[in-house]
Amino acid sequence: MKTALTGAGGFLGGYIRQALHDKLSTIGRRDTSTIQWDFKAPIPQLPAFDRVVHAAGKAHSIPKNKAQADEFFAVNLTATKNLLTALSATPPRQFVFISTVAVYGRETGEDLNEVEPLNGTTPYAQSKIEAEQAIKAWGVQHACKVLILRLPLITGEHPPGNLQAMANAIKRGYYMRIGSGSARKSMVGAPDVASLIARATDSAGIYNLTDGLHPSIAEVDLCLANQLQKRIKKLPEAWLTLPARMGDFIPGFPLTTSRLQKLNSTLTFDDSKARMELGWKPQPALNALKP
Repeated sequence: MKTALTGAGGFLGGYIRQALHDKLSTIGRRDTSTIQWDFKAPIPQLPAFDRVVHAAGKAHSIPKNKAQADEFFAVNLTATKNLLTALSATPPRQFVFISTVAVYGRETGEDLNEVEPLNGTTPYAQSKIEAEQAIKAWGVQHACKVLILRLPLITGEHPPGNLQAMANAIKRGYYMRIGSGSARKSMVGAPDVASLIARATDSAGIYNLTDGLHPSIAEVDLCLANQLQKRIKKLPEAWLTLPARMGDFIPGFPLTTSRLQKLNSTLTFDDSKARMELGWKPQPALNALKP
């Protein structure tokens, strides 16, 4: 099966590349890509593929201005449309898209499933929502099976984003667990996602993927601390209430009441649909976490 992969140089893309080693072509800006293409540039003619896995995208940052916000749409939406246009001449049998649970726009909640409304308002969430819509419409038009995977925090070796920020803070000794750390967050291991993509060659639909365990903040920071041979410092939540209220009125202040609430709120997603229809049987996400 001839497969094309975008985002092969990224964190998750690296795991997918290893899982799809047979007859794999990579599409991207890097010199090592099989097909070199900046997705925002003019569209080249692509060869025919049996399946395309689109893992390229922009995440792990908070835009500080309109230009930075627009970059999410340029990378996550416009580039996706360009890729679809390039594939239209010889559509693959399957198109796999790496999306995110951020599309739901929820900061709290438990066992949220795929019928949850897509209320994400950040540039990241909105660009992914619109990309999903474009891909689904294109799939219908070209009789291509579309598989959309909505992922939470992804664990693996040197993970990007909040997990790496936590690991760095623990390593440098300035991380503090706020309160009990009992809030639970959905996570998924990158090796499991890659393994699923490798075998789900005839699947279509939209699926949440998690490890089903939804580790607590305390379990996550302790996992990292043990590997880094560090101790976790603790800070009573009550001590941050006043600074958080001050932050509500000070632009750029690192802590606000909403930020504090989010840090201490449980947010988990239901992956039972993937378990029933895709045979999804992941390992605990913390098993893959390596700072």
